[in-house]
Amino acid sequence: MADWIRRTMLAAAAALFAAAALPVSVAGAQSPLKVVATTGMIADAARQVGGDLVEVRALMGPGVDPHAYRQTRTDILALTRADLVLWHGLYLEAQMEDFMHSLEARRPVVAVAEELPRDVLLAHDDYENRYDPHVWMVPDLWSKVVVRVRDALIDARPEGEALFRANAESHLKDVAALSDYAKEVLATVPQESRVLVTAHDAFNYFGRAYDFEVLGIQGISTQSEAGLNRVAELVDTLVKRKIGAVFVESSVSDRNMRALIEGAAAKGQQVAVGGQLFSDAMGRDGSYEGTYIGMIDHNVTTITRALGGKAPERGMLGRLAVGS
Repeated sequence: MADWIRRTMLAAAAALFAAAALPVSVAGAQSPLKVVATTGMIADAARQVGGDLVEVRALMGPGVDPHAYRQTRTDILALTRADLVLWHGLYLEAQMEDFMHSLEARRPVVAVAEELPRDVLLAHDDYENRYDPHVWMVPDLWSKVVVRVRDALIDARPEGEALFRANAESHLKDVAALSDYAKEVLATVPQESRVLVTAHDAFNYFGRAYDFEVLGIQGISTQSEAGLNRVAELVDTLVKRKIGAVFVESSVSDRNMRALIEGAAAKGQQVAVGGQLFSDAMGRDGSYEGTYIGMIDHNVTTITRALGGKAPERGMLGRLAVGS
């Protein structure tokens, strides 16, 4: 075989081998960055910022409680094969924390809320030196998490930096508009009606930001036990203060809330369910409420209207499902 033919064949084989080792698509472009996120809120931020350069999988879907979630075998496979793993931190995924720390030795793993300034965080009710993880309830706080997601994507795929920054800037404008809407409509709720009674204390940041008193049957974690004394105490509060509406949550059983309503009724105080709120998980996949913007729009609009304030029935963008 002539030398030039041998050299040509060897060069072609080397090129094919090198191409096979690269993460390329059929079209020849670099394959999307494989991102695994624990919660839907983090996954949404990664999709908004990453655009076509990422392929995002959320471990926890609608109605899933992250406080109690344990990784499955399928999850472990996805996590160990991911190019980037994004989790919340602040002890939200308490059952997964040890696994995430062990995974850091093998994969880029980022706890996107852990670097929030401690002076903006609220202390955890049940665990010393821990913080309330529910920062997504306030868009101004969540915007800081979006920036951390952006930076994690840039670190994982530097060549996508320009796109990631542009997408993040666009999404942050939407988050800022959501913040403005929340402040505007929640301000219309009468001061005496600003009492938010929910299944667990997921709304403390919300209460601080918008001047609402928040009363949860359970603590910050849904793993906290709701004792009979706590239910009885809240029944007395509903009756004494004539609170007429309470809220159930999409990711928490309504069993304790039903007991609360029945207890108040037995004492002559009729209490209605003001609506279902998205606390630790977003709405149905593919729906507006299944995005971060839609989730918070739903919560803000539902709370405002149920407690006597003024907000459009279909929310900030007119996209909320009627009766959602």
